[in-house]
Amino acid sequence: MDTSQNTALTRALTELPGPLPVRGVIHIVIPHTDRFTVVGNHLAQHAGLSTTAVGLAVRIQSLPQGTEIGIKALAARLSEGEKLIAAALRELEAHGYLRRARTRLPNGRILTRTVFCNQPTALLRNRVGAVRPQRPPAPPQAPALPDVQQEQEQEQEPEAPAPQEQAPEAPAPQDHAPFVALVPPPTAPRRPSPPLPQPRELTAELDRAATALLSDLRRHAHQLVLSENDIRQLAPAVAAWLERDTHPDTIRHTLTNDLPQPLRHPAKLLKHRLTVLLPPPLPGADDLAAPARPRIAVTPFQTCDGCERAFRAPTPGHCRDCRNAHSPAQAAAA
Repeated sequence: MDTSQNTALTRALTELPGPLPVRGVIHIVIPHTDRFTVVGNHLAQHAGLSTTAVGLAVRIQSLPQGTEIGIKALAARLSEGEKLIAAALRELEAHGYLRRARTRLPNGRILTRTVFCNQPTALLRNRVGAVRPQRPPAPPQAPALPDVQQEQEQEQEPEAPAPQEQAPEAPAPQDHAPFVALVPPPTAPRRPSPPLPQPRELTAELDRAATALLSDLRRHAHQLVLSENDIRQLAPAVAAWLERDTHPDTIRHTLTNDLPQPLRHPAKLLKHRLTVLLPPPLPGADDLAAPARPRIAVTPFQTCDGCERAFRAPTPGHCRDCRNAHSPAQAAAA
């Protein structure tokens, strides 16, 4: 049987008109007279669909009207599993070839209405021409066709929620807020790095101590091997730490603790830590002293010249009762 088929194929090649291509596929086209389905190249050569989705779309397109194409029904007829079939159906639904919507009947039963369109772009183009210009066109994932087939909703896709009917989209507003990019583009200029801290006065003693501390870091962390040029650049920053009365062990622990793995640029890491983690100067004795409490002026006690009762007043004299008692008498004498 195979030999006769190969002979027939070789004979058919000799009967093809024109020169044959040197490489690539050679088509022998025999017109179909029955049992055929027309498939567009937009589906057969779709760049966004997997081979499984394209093959499943061709299989669904070849089925007669009313055939069940649920996941379990297709898995019973095909060699692919339910997960692979469910993923292919989601691809077809995303590109507008398939639509599934849940419908509740008057008796409370839920059905899934499945629609397959062999050319969704043409359907979308016809619908866009009939819609008014001020309304947005309908999405390609939800074409409305007159011929509909129904399936029971007893099955659900594995690892995917059942699709729900989308609410009609509201018309887009006329005025839009200006777009503000929250993340700068990769071509945006980088913010300049902060400069290294500098001491008020780089004395020879500070420079020698800072250089020795940087040179000794590789004993505590083998990744921190610095060149002489790196040490000269970083020594003023370490001197600024020492000038602020920071203990060398504290500086060493700050520079060697929790190093990233792998460490590709040790000098850059030390520059960042010396700049960002710089401690403030130690406060002086006057800064640590408790602030003096404000003095509150107290009115002194006075002894009344009339009744000898104590009362508060800035100057000696009579109390309030004596002043009120003497006031009518002084007025009569006058």
